[in-house]
Amino acid sequence: MLYAIYRLLKGSIALNIVVGIILLYIAWGVVGILEMPLLSEILGQFVSVGFIALIIIFQPEIRRFLLYIGNTTLKGRSGILGKYFKTNLREGRERQIKQIGDAVWNMASEKVGALIVLPKHLNIEGYTDSGQIIDAEITEELIRSIFNKYGPLHDGAMVIYGGKIHAVSCVLPISSNPELPSGLGLRHRAGLGTSENTDTVAFIVSEETGDISVARRGKLEQGLSKKMLLATLNEHYN
Repeated sequence: MLYAIYRLLKGSIALNIVVGIILLYIAWGVVGILEMPLLSEILGQFVSVGFIALIIIFQPEIRRFLLYIGNTTLKGRSGILGKYFKTNLREGRERQIKQIGDAVWNMASEKVGALIVLPKHLNIEGYTDSGQIIDAEITEELIRSIFNKYGPLHDGAMVIYGGKIHAVSCVLPISSNPELPSGLGLRHRAGLGTSENTDTVAFIVSEETGDISVARRGKLEQGLSKKMLLATLNEHYN
């Protein structure tokens, strides 16, 4: 259980806060043992509201934990139902992977900035509300035209879900990970921030360098080749 909590907190500023809270409790215990009533009373006031403070401070991590539990439950349900309602989706998935992969690769070669988010379950409704719902067919041409820098919907993220381009021009949360390189732009931070809070895979194309990055499970991988790009898409769809 402690290891699972550590994995949820690793790489975020919350881990430093946990260390600070532990040190506060240790200090409270020490001043109590040393019979220092004034300091003990002051620290006791902080400790007495500790539970409420923890909920406020760790709101993003608590949300990630609850989403993780919910997604795991949904996966179990879908696995059971899939035995009875299995359909052949291989051709449709292969076509979607090709369309997305070709679009991302060609945008990278032309240095067209892009942020494409693929949630495993549509648990980012709060973010898609900030964009435009289009529910359009996934095609390379449409993806590239949306991210054209002269288009009205190019700024923000594209959400692909349920075999459709679900929403575009979405505003996503920015990662607060202090270990990120300072040179990363808002697209990379938004893609990583979404992968920290939800079960998603986010592909980012750098407008400056044309490099392709992927954010998943709160980690950012940069410099993807086309083979790695398609392998990541296959892993997500399967």
